[in-house]
Amino acid sequence: MDSNVILLPRANTGVAGLDFVLGDGFARNRLHLLEGNPGSGKTTIALQFLRAGAALGEVGIYVSLAETEQELRDGARSHGWVLDDKVTIFELVPPESVLDPEQQQSLLYSSDLELGETTKRMLEEIERLKPKRVVIDSLSEIRLLAQSSLRYRRQVLALKHYFAQHQSTVLMLDDLTTESTDRAVHSIAHSVIHLDQLAPIYGGERRRLRVVKCRGQSFRSGYHDFIISSGGVQLFPLVAADHRSNFTGELLKSALPKLDDLLGGGITAGSSTLVLGPAGTGKSLLVLQYVAAAVARGERAAIFVFDEELGLLLARAKALGIDLAAMRDAGKVIVEQQDAAELTPGEFSNRVRERIDNERVRIVAIDSLNGYQAAMAEEQFLTLHLHELLQYLNRRGAATFLTIAQHGMMADMKQPIDITYLSDTVIMLRYFEAFGRVRRAMSVMKKRFGGHEDTIREFMIDSNGLIVGDPLHEFQGVLRGVPTYVGQSQPLMDAT
Repeated sequence: MDSNVILLPRANTGVAGLDFVLGDGFARNRLHLLEGNPGSGKTTIALQFLRAGAALGEVGIYVSLAETEQELRDGARSHGWVLDDKVTIFELVPPESVLDPEQQQSLLYSSDLELGETTKRMLEEIERLKPKRVVIDSLSEIRLLAQSSLRYRRQVLALKHYFAQHQSTVLMLDDLTTESTDRAVHSIAHSVIHLDQLAPIYGGERRRLRVVKCRGQSFRSGYHDFIISSGGVQLFPLVAADHRSNFTGELLKSALPKLDDLLGGGITAGSSTLVLGPAGTGKSLLVLQYVAAAVARGERAAIFVFDEELGLLLARAKALGIDLAAMRDAGKVIVEQQDAAELTPGEFSNRVRERIDNERVRIVAIDSLNGYQAAMAEEQFLTLHLHELLQYLNRRGAATFLTIAQHGMMADMKQPIDITYLSDTVIMLRYFEAFGRVRRAMSVMKKRFGGHEDTIREFMIDSNGLIVGDPLHEFQGVLRGVPTYVGQSQPLMDAT
C-alpha cells in the first residue's frame, strides 16, 4: 500500500470474519449502512458491534424504532449475552399525542409531527449519553415518516453530519420492507453491507454477505457465507489470496514402493490429488494409505467424510489393516462427518482452514466430492468455491486428496463434477475383467510437479490393505474397461 495513504482509525465490528473482510472494521466517526430482509442477521451484527465497543469501554446506544427493549434484550440472551451499562437500548415509541385520536391534527400530516418528534427525542438521548457507537434500527421507519425522497435524504444527511461532529460511529439498519426503492443512503453512507438469506429446496437456510461499497479503503469483495448460531454471527470469508507460505514441496510417500514408483516418487506437498473411479474400486482406501503413512512419519491428517457413516468407515478401515479409530483417539487424525443438509461452501472451507491453521494438519482428505456437491446442489459456483479452497491448502503446504465416484462401472464413465483441471495430480482407478475374474487397475493421468509412470498397474485389496502389482505390459484397453490380452504369458497378479 502507498505510504502516503492515510487510513482512518477503525472500530471493530465484533464479528471476526467481518473485520477481516472490511480491513480491520468500520471506519470510525462515519455512517455505515447494513441492509437485508427481516431475519438476515442485521440486529445480531448490530448488537455484536455495540458489545465489541463496550469491551473497549466505549458507550453505545441502540435506537429502536421497531422492536421493543424487551425483545432486544431477549434476543441478546438467546446468544448468552447480557448487555452491560455501556450499552443503552433506547426504545422510540410513537408519542402519546399521535396515538390519541382526539389530539390528531387535521391540517398537518401526522408524519410531519412524528418525524420531528422522533428525531428530537433521539438526539436528546444521544446528547445525554455522548456515545461512541450508535445503531439506528431501522431506516424503513424513517423513510415512511419522511414520505418523500427529498425529506428522507435530507434527514439522513442531517443525521450524518450531526454524528460526525459528535465523533460517533453509526450503523444504520435497513430491513428493505418499504415499497420505495429509494437508495439515497447508498450514496451517503461511508460503507454499505448487504445481507442475503436464501432458502434451498431442501436443507437449512443459507446466508451470505457482500460489501457493496467502502470508501477510501480496500476490502474483500464478493459473497461471503455466514451463519447465525448461539453466540452470534460467524462469517466465513474467502481468503486464499491472502495466505502465502514457503514450503519445500517435498515428496510424500505412501509406504507402498510400487505405488510411489507409479507416481514418480510420491505426492508433492502443497498440491492436490484427485482420485477417480467407479464405486468400490478403492478410492477411499488409497487415500487412507497416505493418511496412515503420514501418521507413521509423525505428521497429522484430517479427513472430512460426506458419504459414509463414520462408524462404518472406522470398522472398514480396521478390517483392511488401518486402525483409523486408534489414530483418531491418539489425536493424530481428525475425522469429521459432514452434515450434507446443513452446510454451506464457506462454512465447510472455514472448517478445513481451521484444521490447517490450528491443528497443523499436513494431509487433508475430502471423501467425496459427490457428497460435497450433493450437500450444496443449488450453489451456482461450487467449482469456484473448491478452487479457492484448494488454492489456500496448496499455499499452506498441505497435500490434499479428493475422491470422486464416477457414474457406471465399466466402459464410458463420467463424473458429476469435473475438477481434473484444478487438480495437480489425477489418479484413475478402473475395473477390468480378465480370465473370468473382476480385477482392478490404476494409472496416473496427470502430475504437474515432476514425472510419473505412463504405465497401468494392477492392484488388489485384501485384509492387509492395498497391494500394487507390476505394470500391465501385455494388455490393451484396460482404461476403457474392456481389456484385450496380447501377450504370451500370464502377467496378472496371483490372488493367493
